[in-house]
Amino acid sequence: MAEVIKIKKGLDIKMNGQAEKIYVKAPRAKTVAIKPVDWHGLTPKIIPKLCDPVKVGTPVFYDKYNPDVKFTSPVSGILSSINRGDRRRIIEVVIEDDGKDTAETFLKGDPSGMKREQIVENLLESGLWPMIRQRPYTVIARPDRFPKSIFISAFDTAPLAPDYDFLLKDMEEDFQWGVNVLKQLTDGKVHVNLDGRYPSVKTLSNIEGVEINRFSGPHPAGNVGIQIHSLDPINKGEVVWIVKPQDVVAIGRLFKTGKYDPSVVVALTGSRVENPVYFKTIRGTEVASLLENKLMEGDNRVISGNVLHGRQIDAEKGYVGFLDSQVTVIPEGNYSELFGWILPGFKKFSLSRSFASTWLAPNRKFDLDTNYHGGERAFVMTGEYEKVLPMDIYPVQLLKSILVNDIDKMEQLGIYEVDEEDLALCEVVCTSKTPVTKILRDGLRALRKEMEE
Repeated sequence: MAEVIKIKKGLDIKMNGQAEKIYVKAPRAKTVAIKPVDWHGLTPKIIPKLCDPVKVGTPVFYDKYNPDVKFTSPVSGILSSINRGDRRRIIEVVIEDDGKDTAETFLKGDPSGMKREQIVENLLESGLWPMIRQRPYTVIARPDRFPKSIFISAFDTAPLAPDYDFLLKDMEEDFQWGVNVLKQLTDGKVHVNLDGRYPSVKTLSNIEGVEINRFSGPHPAGNVGIQIHSLDPINKGEVVWIVKPQDVVAIGRLFKTGKYDPSVVVALTGSRVENPVYFKTIRGTEVASLLENKLMEGDNRVISGNVLHGRQIDAEKGYVGFLDSQVTVIPEGNYSELFGWILPGFKKFSLSRSFASTWLAPNRKFDLDTNYHGGERAFVMTGEYEKVLPMDIYPVQLLKSILVNDIDKMEQLGIYEVDEEDLALCEVVCTSKTPVTKILRDGLRALRKEMEE
């Protein structure tokens, strides 16, 4: 067994609403959507016209600045609408499902006997290439580049995160096929990282041809960025590719069957969900099909992803993110408190010992909401970020270098290694209420623009 890498810094946020390990088949939604906002740095160009028919695997749009990267329909039907936001930015491409699952066919066969060019072309044509992203920047990987390694984080330590051992149950063969595909895309190692706190099921621990690593510790031990930092740090000019476990399965099924399989398992979680469970559904499904008769009454916030770095979606008209395996529902925090800071806080969560609940019941789970419990203040150095970030970087100095747009200083302070999910806990514990993840994304966007011009 591989040596367990112990992550000491971090914070586990214990919340009510963990999904029970039961599979439920979700009702078939009338529409699905591909959301360009799920990928950073993407400028979509629509291919079919409104009301044009599409099949499973038919290209719907491509990346304006990399036309080979196509995004294909997860269902058969018609292109029903193109929803736009500010400055006519495309935020959703909606497809009306006809329920027939008529599918395009692609290259089929053992990837170990194929050339790299064939594999790349098959992934591009099928629309599965966007599932492969690169660090730094966490953008879609460039097909013409060779990564020094590929990372698959096969566990998640975020609040209410799905159990990947359960998520990937009975998918051993498809996962192995997916790994065999990824091995052909790099001359380096393919890392599969497991939770070192528990023994993993056969799906993950017996995968061949990969480097098995085990991590233990509080969140963010399950973040791929933390794992890369521990095993194969990224320096300027280097690229590491990352793939999520369910996307590895989809890639394996493509080469095994010659068809794009859009099926996915999504954990419905959160304190405002009655009987949280795992749903078998389709990528980009309408979230209303999962929430039907499941939500408690009240003002709720629905998040595609987890509470730390997921994206808010509409409970009736929203769609699950293409890369997400979790939907979380928590209460809105649209209330104010008078002298809340002097109350004993038996039901309040805090990183410090400010409230009695923190030290009287350390294993207590909370019904956390979206309330900031204060307003944005001066950005001061408190030492709190360093307690929850297990990386050898100076987060406050990095963020300040971004605010003044000092590219050289950003590079020196380690911006190539971090992403929003890695610094999400810093935003949670920030006494200044600084929008840490937004600042970081602005910095990554500015750095990428500078490096690629």
